[in-house]
Amino acid sequence: MTSTPRTVSSPAAMGSHARGRERTVTETITDSGLIAILRAPTAENFPALTDALVKAGVRAIEVTLTTQGALPCLSTLSAAYGDDVVIGAGTVMTADQAEACIEAGASFLVSPVASPDVAATARIAGVAAYPGALTPTEIAAAVHAGAAAVKLFPASAVPPRFITDVHGPLPGVPIMPTGGITLADIPAWIAAGAAAVGLGGPLIGQDATDGVTASLTLRARRALNLIAAARSTP
Repeated sequence: MTSTPRTVSSPAAMGSHARGRERTVTETITDSGLIAILRAPTAENFPALTDALVKAGVRAIEVTLTTQGALPCLSTLSAAYGDDVVIGAGTVMTADQAEACIEAGASFLVSPVASPDVAATARIAGVAAYPGALTPTEIAAAVHAGAAAVKLFPASAVPPRFITDVHGPLPGVPIMPTGGITLADIPAWIAAGAAAVGLGGPLIGQDATDGVTASLTLRARRALNLIAAARSTP
């Protein structure tokens, strides 16, 4: 049984300001082209990871709810960074989780599947929702439900040209491939039309559990440079 999304704020209170914020968050992500996904047994190292990633130029951080201490960490990070860096929640599966993340300050919600309850809760609050989808039907359904962008998951299940093919009948849908993407894969996905890529392990490495190292900064800068180079190639 699905839960009924509780009202985070009234639709009247949402207004154009909230919708504008939702668009701004999505634009920040797509302009950068990268969401850094933080997943580990605990969130102990996430503040230091975020600091290093932001200093390297990353502008979107996703804290996954499968991590112990994710919500307090989400609240801490959301309060620490201004509008130039957007902090969101990942693996959001239910309306209750969505509401808790929004109350903790999440600017966006990412799900591995398309959950109508999560989408509805995000829409009421004026928070960007990026549901997971893998087929054209699922992508179209997510957009119809109000998704600001769609997470293509698992991206490793299809080739990059899948995005090019989908954009034929569904032009203008921001698609963000995530899952099984390495840094070396980035140029092909961007060239195919990806609005952004989500990177977890290949970007973060062991730093999420062992602590921040200089190699994290190098990987983050490499990822951003690969995105910029792919976008500048005719």
